[in-house]
Amino acid sequence: MPKKFTVAVVQDSSVVFDRKKTVEKIARLTAEASKTGAKLVLFPEAFVSGYPTGLDFGARMGSRSPEGMEDFRRYHESALDLAGPDSAAIGAAARENGLHLVVGVIERDGGTLYCTACFWGPDGQLIGKHRKLMPTAMERLVWGYGDGSTLTVADTPLGRLGAVICWENYMPLLRTAMYSKGVQIYLAPTADSRDTWLPTMQHVAREGGCFVLSTCQYLTRGDCPEDYNAFQGDDPETVLMRGGSSIVSPTGEILAGPNFEGPAILSAEIDLDEIVRAKYAFDVVGHYARPDVFRLHVNGRPAPPVVHTAGAPWEADPDGEDQGERG
Repeated sequence: MPKKFTVAVVQDSSVVFDRKKTVEKIARLTAEASKTGAKLVLFPEAFVSGYPTGLDFGARMGSRSPEGMEDFRRYHESALDLAGPDSAAIGAAARENGLHLVVGVIERDGGTLYCTACFWGPDGQLIGKHRKLMPTAMERLVWGYGDGSTLTVADTPLGRLGAVICWENYMPLLRTAMYSKGVQIYLAPTADSRDTWLPTMQHVAREGGCFVLSTCQYLTRGDCPEDYNAFQGDDPETVLMRGGSSIVSPTGEILAGPNFEGPAILSAEIDLDEIVRAKYAFDVVGHYARPDVFRLHVNGRPAPPVVHTAGAPWEADPDGEDQGERG
């Protein structure tokens, strides 16, 4: 495992509601980021195919408008099927540039959408994902809830990578669960571009004794379709998300960012030995813990809504053979 290497975060915009063009943009920006020497590249929350800032999906208490339902249909259509060719194309971008690639996507699973961070290895294979456990505010109208089975910390040649999405970072028990898994490079794709976000990232880095990479889109109204009915209006110059991406060391030092000026790629060299130095003073799940007073239980089992334990005798088995007579 290399101790020192370069990491990068991409601050740019989706091609909102256009999965194909967004995936093509990921390929271009990944190639650009690789020119910094980066071995790990992070894209923002919901980059494929959009964080629908400013939309209300026609919802009122007790009703949904036809226009809002059509917005959801279009959003669902532009989401990513992880078994599909566009997911493979993102993997190809990782492989062609020889790096680890983590992208915030809207994942389509049946009729439900999930806000997910997906991890691709330098061989182009999907090595893990994290579904956002707790969508925030109106996000709950359009995104499902993840479960504990995707509190992923992937063991890679670069170290242990984990992702916590946007305001999940304000959930102290979720952070503690990630620290307990030994996360070394903590990835925080977000849609929060406020000034208060950077201090949160510094706190997480110091608390967890880990490197923190965070990135948010730089999105204007002009990056969205003409019939995108956001409350901010139709002026193409209106900034809907202003970035603020950053890279932070395990002691809370800012290594790159924040950038609020426009699309950008931020990079920094990191040294994994800094993690051990930081934990000499504070290890929140080690010598600074008090398990005799506080203890966290994490349910890491999948929680599917439907579990089939046995079929009727006339139903086909998983290999396609009948299990009994019909009629």
